[in-house]
Amino acid sequence: MTDEGDLAGLDAELAADRLDDAELVEAADPGGMLRQVASSAAQVRAAVRACSEVDLSPVTAHGRPRAIVVAGMGGSGIAGDVLDAVCGAGNPVQVVTSHGYQIPGWVGAADLVIAVSCSGSTEETLAAAAEAVRRGAQLVGVGGAGSPLQAIATQARAPFVPVASAGMPRSTLWGLSTPLIFIAAQAGVIDVGEDVYEATAAVLEEVSFQCRPTSESFVSPGKSLALDLMGTLPMIWGTSPLAGVAAKRFAAQLNENAKYPGIAGELPEANHNQVVAFDGPFAPGRSLDAESGFPLRLVLLADSGEHPQVARRRAASAELASERGVRVSELTMAGKHPLERFASVVQLIDYATVYLGIASGVDPTPIQIIQELKERIS
Repeated sequence: MTDEGDLAGLDAELAADRLDDAELVEAADPGGMLRQVASSAAQVRAAVRACSEVDLSPVTAHGRPRAIVVAGMGGSGIAGDVLDAVCGAGNPVQVVTSHGYQIPGWVGAADLVIAVSCSGSTEETLAAAAEAVRRGAQLVGVGGAGSPLQAIATQARAPFVPVASAGMPRSTLWGLSTPLIFIAAQAGVIDVGEDVYEATAAVLEEVSFQCRPTSESFVSPGKSLALDLMGTLPMIWGTSPLAGVAAKRFAAQLNENAKYPGIAGELPEANHNQVVAFDGPFAPGRSLDAESGFPLRLVLLADSGEHPQVARRRAASAELASERGVRVSELTMAGKHPLERFASVVQLIDYATVYLGIASGVDPTPIQIIQELKERIS
């Protein structure tokens, strides 16, 4: 008779074999999500070129804005969170991301609204852009060329940066985020030189090479991470605001690429609530119906920019988890500039979540249920 431990080991072995066969990986990814992820470096370079060709004087002529509001949803909206994290908490210009139909009530002529939509037709973002125009705020559109969003920008005589989708909004993160950073730099909000964009693209290329489909699972950090996550409930904690956005991205990519749950958090806040789950029913060794849940796995995203006390919290959290049988994975952000550090871990995350979907027998690309939801509310 085969026990559950034997079955789990067999499943892991089969998953590893699947990921180690490049032909099987390609067949399991008919939408080409891995190719889309691999385009990240090219997206950065293309976005810098596109921004350089757009007249941003309607924005830069006013000097530094009082605040920047980024209107966007889903895989497009996280670009605003990236901008906020790259700017940092010490930046004098507030950066707010609005995930909905409305922008904050205080937005006015002194503020800059950047409406971001990969397709250029997201209804919430269009509504927010139109409201920004009515309020007299400065507007920049970022998204699909020839779209309704571009039409709003053109009518308002506002700049528009065209973005070519990599295939899906979630795989166009860099094509959507880079213009926001470029615009903020041109407006005097942050200092980002051309060398930073190129260094970031180089980081993305290096991770892509390490995680290429032909690389074996014991060599590829993306495949190894996917196999570590398989059969567990990942609790993902960032150790800085920048790493916190990466944790949020990780959970969202688990949802969309692997159709898999994930819980995002950020230290120190996670130590005041989520840590208690280590003593709950999802902790290994507790009575848990194997068919109704998975054991927790703690994933720590460590940033060199973390607060010294947060570094102590990170180490203590890992110890507490291990003492309770919760396995721990730690990913370290590498690079000088925040954008480089973000790229070093997010590119790995994107590969790992696609590989987790493939290892689980799930097509990474489709998001049919989102389409069904849209149809029900249209």
